[in-house]
Amino acid sequence: MTPVIDTSTALVEYAEALRNGSGPVAVDAERASGYRYGQRAYLVQLRRAGAGTGLLDPIPLPDLSVVQDAIVDAEWVLHAANQDLPCLAEIGLVPRRLFDTELAARLAGLPRVGLAAVVESLLGYSLVKGHSAADWSTRPLPEEWLVYAALDVEVLVDLRDALAALLEEQGKTEWARQEFEAILAAGPPAPKPDPWRRTSGVQGLRNRRQLGMLRSLWQARDDQARKRDVAPGRVLPDAAMVSAVQADPQSEGALLELPVFRGRANRRLVSTWFGALARGRALPEDELPPHSRPGDGPPPVNRWADRDPAAATRLQAARAGLAELSEKHSVPVENLLSPDLVRRLMWSPPEQRDADGVAAALRAGGAREWQVELARDVLTDAVTRA
Repeated sequence: MTPVIDTSTALVEYAEALRNGSGPVAVDAERASGYRYGQRAYLVQLRRAGAGTGLLDPIPLPDLSVVQDAIVDAEWVLHAANQDLPCLAEIGLVPRRLFDTELAARLAGLPRVGLAAVVESLLGYSLVKGHSAADWSTRPLPEEWLVYAALDVEVLVDLRDALAALLEEQGKTEWARQEFEAILAAGPPAPKPDPWRRTSGVQGLRNRRQLGMLRSLWQARDDQARKRDVAPGRVLPDAAMVSAVQADPQSEGALLELPVFRGRANRRLVSTWFGALARGRALPEDELPPHSRPGDGPPPVNRWADRDPAAATRLQAARAGLAELSEKHSVPVENLLSPDLVRRLMWSPPEQRDADGVAAALRAGGAREWQVELARDVLTDAVTRA
């Protein structure tokens, strides 16, 4: 194991080695999900022929522009790139060219696409696992964690080459290229609206008043988590928030009688939690959140038969046709075409219900050209069913 790079001098030296290296650059990042607030990177692993493996600590080295400059023109190889690109972008690491080995494995029709499974299937190696859910904000990082982290980039370029050969053999190289370009063009994901609605157990709340109380309590928890740099669930579990809303305690003492709130940490914060519940309880009717967030898409599929039987018929035909294409080309149906886009198209077909109209609608919905060419005829047949 090479030592962790945590000084500017070592960083500059490794960046120069990367610049003088050759071929693609394997890239990975480790976060502290479930331990820290947010999804920042706490370790960045890189490997390039001629430069070897580098384990970068972005906590003392928040400016990694010297590394970005060294590898910006190289192809970056990541596994499940969408997971790591946002946290890498936060520290200034943004690729111009990409090869996503997880997505490539999906397009190649491999039955399991986790890194260890794909490596074992194509390269014959078994990767040591066991620290993916560790608290990577720990310092110093244990030696066995660093070994695990280094292994994630050790064979990534070899895996990329094996997958590229497989895609070429299957005639899917261009499909992969378009998919990788789409990932880069998409940029960081937009913040999700009403994140408090993802609270586990929210479906057990009966009315808008309870939803308003939950939203207020969620916001108070989020403030505490951000200030302390702790995962929100470690500040106050989702189940505790939902049970507090359902119990609707009328005093701090009553709140402290509930499970979880009896603990020392929450006893110190009882006024914060009770105040949040009280604010939600006192909201005017017109400021309470609706039962569900208004969506811009079609209704749930299980309601289609009643609300629009013709749309239900179209969707059934589309799904059957796409399932056949999926089997024929050994590509998961969700990678063949976005399920949300298919639902939208079947619920509200284009005015021009022919191949050109369907193709235009697919492109407008973000489908890549290979997807349009593959699915256009099947979906044209579906939209003309009813």
